[in-house]
Amino acid sequence: MTRPDLPILSAVGRVWLEAGGIAADIAVMPNILRRLTLLSPAALLLAGCAKKSLEPLQPGETILAFGDSLTEGVGVSKALAYPAVLEALTGNRVVNAGRSGEITAEGRARLPGVLDEVRPRLMILLHGGNDILRNLSPSQASANLSAMIEAARARGIMVVLLGVPQKNLFSDSAPIYHDLAERFDLVFNDSLVADLLRSPSKKSDAVHFNESGYRQLAESLAQMLADAGAV
Repeated sequence: MTRPDLPILSAVGRVWLEAGGIAADIAVMPNILRRLTLLSPAALLLAGCAKKSLEPLQPGETILAFGDSLTEGVGVSKALAYPAVLEALTGNRVVNAGRSGEITAEGRARLPGVLDEVRPRLMILLHGGNDILRNLSPSQASANLSAMIEAARARGIMVVLLGVPQKNLFSDSAPIYHDLAERFDLVFNDSLVADLLRSPSKKSDAVHFNESGYRQLAESLAQMLADAGAV
């Protein structure tokens, strides 16, 4: 069988396909092709992170990590949660504003006070997982996340968005995250969290990471920020 021409694949994807001798119709393989980027933290970025730019962070400027339990670091100590690891990797102060169990409506209400207190230059938004787990309205979650992004933007704060998967083994980010990333023209990764959640060796329980998982999350975020010009 002749392999199809695959000009749109990442270099990682092409090498993997050639090495494995796989020939398939690309029209039925989008999710499989995205999984190939799990080969390394840096390769994760090839699939899900749009090539957007950020302004460079200056010494002393703060990054706000805002979200729920995956930001707080449930499953490990605060010193091993992704914000602490990201701070060590970037040299910028990273404030952990994660709150376990929080839904987007609660995050929407909490965020303005956090922004005014912390005064960050950049916010990493990883939120919405509890809405998905509780089968809450996707449209309302989208509205709440949109309000969070607008609250940051109104204060001149840059935003990086991480998508959360649907309750489906083969799902990358839920559609609302793609819509938000496009609407606000955000630096965005749609597969990083999903790929880590599909990797048992990176998890402390069904929905949280272990030390290795949070470190890989932080390393991939550091690479995202570097690629976008922020650090």
